[in-house]
Amino acid sequence: MLDDLIYPSWHWSISGLAIAFILFLLTMAGRSFGVSTTFKNICGLAGAGKKNEFFKFDYKEDSWRLFFIGGAIVGGFIAGVIFPNPFAVSLDSDTIFALEKLGIVYPTADSLGHGFFPDAYFRWDSLNAWIIALAGGFLVGFGSRYADGCTSGHAITGLSHFQLPSLLTVIGFFIGGLLMTHFLLPYIL
Repeated sequence: MLDDLIYPSWHWSISGLAIAFILFLLTMAGRSFGVSTTFKNICGLAGAGKKNEFFKFDYKEDSWRLFFIGGAIVGGFIAGVIFPNPFAVSLDSDTIFALEKLGIVYPTADSLGHGFFPDAYFRWDSLNAWIIALAGGFLVGFGSRYADGCTSGHAITGLSHFQLPSLLTVIGFFIGGLLMTHFLLPYIL
């Protein structure tokens, strides 16, 4: 019975309503949703605030973000370890064909029996995987701080509050994603 609830794909509107509800609650509480600021808060807790004003933060005001990220980590662990999906992710046939042209074979399952990503490119014993993960992490982290927020903060909170800088940032995210997908990714893989 639980498998019937957890594993099938849910309709997109369920996620949309959940995000809208959380955003409404945060707005009513005077908070803005975003994840990248939490990195700044963690650096401040680790002592970076003593060296640089940028990392100083009010623990009483911003501690909720630490709990939010902690919940995301615990939720990801529960979803990935306790309730791993035994089925391959459903991809459109055009997407599968495009991936095969790049040399990525769509897996029915990975080495653990989960069907989320191709092992050939995302194995932790592969130097290529580490380089891609570290370079991507640096670029995402730098970009989110440079843009004064991450994709979730700008696209969800910023757009719902009708902020022009967030609209411009989201447009930039999409342009960057398209350039990466169509021009850079084929050369990386």
